[in-house]
Amino acid sequence: MDRKLVIIPTYNEKENIENIIRVTFDLGDYHILIIEDNSPDGTAEIVKKLIGEYPDRLFIIERKGKLGLGTAYITGFKWALEHEYDYVFEMDADFSHDPHDLARLYKACADDGADLAVGSRYCNGVNVLNWPMSRLLMSYYGSAYVRLITRIPVHDTTAGFKCYKASTLRAIDFSKIKHVGYGFQIEMKFNVWKLKFKIQEVSIIFKDRTLGTSKMSKGIFSEAIFGVIGLKIRSWFRKWRRLQ
Repeated sequence: MDRKLVIIPTYNEKENIENIIRVTFDLGDYHILIIEDNSPDGTAEIVKKLIGEYPDRLFIIERKGKLGLGTAYITGFKWALEHEYDYVFEMDADFSHDPHDLARLYKACADDGADLAVGSRYCNGVNVLNWPMSRLLMSYYGSAYVRLITRIPVHDTTAGFKCYKASTLRAIDFSKIKHVGYGFQIEMKFNVWKLKFKIQEVSIIFKDRTLGTSKMSKGIFSEAIFGVIGLKIRSWFRKWRRLQ
């Protein structure tokens, strides 16, 4: 049986964390790793209490503060590979990603041959609910801009709902990943594509959170978008080889 790990980074997610854990476990044989960045609202304490109920399925890594989305996921990826998981998912804690779609991302990798499955808001029209128009336009045209600059054949370049084959992650040199914010999502897809892995988009419906506070800001998004130019330039001087 394939071993599947869902990585969920958290900072101040006390309103959502218990529900997202319970719903995910009810859906199948997933394990969950929480990367917790010292939330002052008690998120870690909620997770630790639930570990008592799910001692072999729920795990937590606590960090000293807000160290960035990219470093959170890289920490999780390394942990997943050390513990020999076969498929590794990224998912937000706030239900903007529907845990029911985990099965569709897994199918894209396990049955359809994808090395990376991306839960895409934009591969089949625009499937985003409850966002203000300004944020939707920034996201949609930001992804179009990233495609133009990088040539990545992905409609939703900033998507954060994904499933990797473990073999894909093993081939990536994490030390060369420069972005620590939302630009990390772009850079990882770019690396997967440049290493000639297969990326498949799976259409999802993205719903804005109803509980808690969004971590997204114009500054974070702008940093990701403008960092794309540097990403493209650096790629010209790099030999793209998979790690063994």
